[in-house]
Amino acid sequence: MPIAPDLLKSETYQFFTMPGRGEGPSQRSGSAACRLRLVALDFFRTPDEPFANLPGWSLEPNYREWEGLRLAHYDTGGDGPVVLLCHGEPTWSYLWRKVIPPLVDAGFRCIAQDMPGFGRSDKPTDFGWYTYDRHTAALHDLIASLDLHGINFVVHDWGGPIGLRAATEAPDRVASTIAMDTGVFTGTFKMSDNWQQFAAYVERTEDLPIGFLVKGAVAREMPDDVFAAYEAPFPEPQSKAGARAFPPMIPREETTPDARTGRRVRADLAAAKWPKLVLWADKDPVLPTKLGEAFAAASGSEGPRWIENAGHFLQEDAGDEIGAIIAQWLKR
Repeated sequence: MPIAPDLLKSETYQFFTMPGRGEGPSQRSGSAACRLRLVALDFFRTPDEPFANLPGWSLEPNYREWEGLRLAHYDTGGDGPVVLLCHGEPTWSYLWRKVIPPLVDAGFRCIAQDMPGFGRSDKPTDFGWYTYDRHTAALHDLIASLDLHGINFVVHDWGGPIGLRAATEAPDRVASTIAMDTGVFTGTFKMSDNWQQFAAYVERTEDLPIGFLVKGAVAREMPDDVFAAYEAPFPEPQSKAGARAFPPMIPREETTPDARTGRRVRADLAAAKWPKLVLWADKDPVLPTKLGEAFAAASGSEGPRWIENAGHFLQEDAGDEIGAIIAQWLKR
């Protein structure tokens, strides 16, 4: 029986800090004692009905419990090499629907995660819940729960900072990384004017029009039923906290903890010996081509290979082509 799209509540343990030495077992962070406390977590769970009969999408979700949330991923199965697909903001795994078939036809096992706050995963309603650390931890949990090795990470948008960090933190599990229209945030680069306008709009818009955000950043026509598929996970304003929380998470100063983490990830990625590829859209209105060139150089990656007549959501514009490119590159 589907769960009504109401606010739900779970209980989960979280770290908190308190001044002084405290009593009993603790972890130290400077002079503060870090302890666990049981906290209530409000979240939104999208019912099943909006996901019925989506065009071009037949994969059923697999669920696992993590930090009091039910998180979704999709697995094509098989015993071939693993391709782990990491979406970004404000999409969900539906973005990969055209990329997956060429990879499966080439013998790969494709796994796509819905990040917490997106797709069929539960969606915490508190903006403060959404952090770089927490989303990286959720991806690590998926990798560990499925005991994945020899992973070919395919990352896009916010899936890049998260997926590439997970890769550099577990290098023994990595076979390769393929990044598209993404990067790692170091607090040293000024985002484009288009991105600044997007971030300001997201911050002031409670009922964020997810479908319009995706449609506005593709280069080709988007049918109405595909537009509705991107809207499907977010039927009410309360379901959109994650989509609104991500832009402010980008560090604007290089002294912030996330900026320091980003610089570490960039350095570790550049030093990594596994094969690396960058694909980039030639008409991305958010992350222009010069960023693709800079990211490929900084990360020591092959490319960028340009995807023609494609916008920021290049998988939507040219997913079949991208899937074939990745499959051929991995088979080389």
